[in-house]
Amino acid sequence: MTITNFSIEYDAINRNNTFTNGDTINGRIIVEVSKETKIDSLIFIAQGRARVCWSEHYGQYAHYTYWATEKYYNVTHDILRETRQDVPGTEVIGKGRHVFPFSFRIPNRKIPSTFKTHIGKIVHKLKAELKQPMKLKKKAKIHFTFVSKADMDIPGLMEPQFGCKNKSVKVFASGNVSMDVHTKRMGYKQGRDLKVTVEINNCSTRSVKPKFILYEKKSYFAQGRRKVCTKEIFNEKIETVASSNKETVTKVITIPRELPPSILNSAIIKLEYRLKVCLNIKCALDPEIKLPIVVLPASEVPADYGFEEFGHPNQTQTHPNPNPNQASWNIAPQKPAVPQPVEPPPPYGAYAMYPSFPDSDKHSDDL
Repeated sequence: MTITNFSIEYDAINRNNTFTNGDTINGRIIVEVSKETKIDSLIFIAQGRARVCWSEHYGQYAHYTYWATEKYYNVTHDILRETRQDVPGTEVIGKGRHVFPFSFRIPNRKIPSTFKTHIGKIVHKLKAELKQPMKLKKKAKIHFTFVSKADMDIPGLMEPQFGCKNKSVKVFASGNVSMDVHTKRMGYKQGRDLKVTVEINNCSTRSVKPKFILYEKKSYFAQGRRKVCTKEIFNEKIETVASSNKETVTKVITIPRELPPSILNSAIIKLEYRLKVCLNIKCALDPEIKLPIVVLPASEVPADYGFEEFGHPNQTQTHPNPNPNQASWNIAPQKPAVPQPVEPPPPYGAYAMYPSFPDSDKHSDDL
């Protein structure tokens, strides 16, 4: 085999090896050959895409599969041909290791974060394709973790949330139970505290027990259909409120630091969070209130919003080159063309057009 190694790699810029909107990724394509080799082209590709796919069964024989894709950017650089427009045909590289540097700037616009489940995924990847005369195309790829910047333009993000519920107790009891639920706002950084205040007016002959549930809601959209998956993150009951009693209770829930940020800017995948407060009443349907919660990246909230709970954004330690002692990139023994960094970057692929889907909040009663 003439080509003994064909791979692509990139440099980390922080300790978590994550990237966000507007970051530049520097890396290299590596080609190792055992003898002098002809190459038609070498192409660099950067892609951000989403895909969902699931199956549903209706009866014994009916089986349907629903799927959809969404494209966020698709950038290509024709590396070897970029500076050799005057020489059509193949490029000849000599025996040894050849390194082709590249630089790619992630589009500075609203793009969803990396996400993966068995039903849908959002991937961000770098690829290289090498073509040779009369041979199959060789491909190399590597994924990188993209975390979108906090979207502070979400309506109601910093506004107080409120809900109320009244219920009559009739089975083996009498009276009425009401509760009012308050939170300070809808948006919270990873690792921050969510403070919930519940005012309970128990004018019934039964005792009630408040329960707090924080859960995630994943929604997938394809071909006019929707699939929803939920999972509890936090579930806890507190002390009972006796009959004919009025009480105000407070619960502080810490948003787990490892909890993925909300995804609200994709047409086919949504990752949302809900706070559910309910009253456990024996022999009665428990009244409940649901409030939306938006989880924001821990280090991406602007300081000028002035909310002391958010504090100042964390400064990320950068490492332009993980190995400072590494020798500069060398393209010997031949002189294949190396693409020069282009500023600004080339136009990015337009968003794919997809049919609109109903907002998932309209279906929150289904959960």
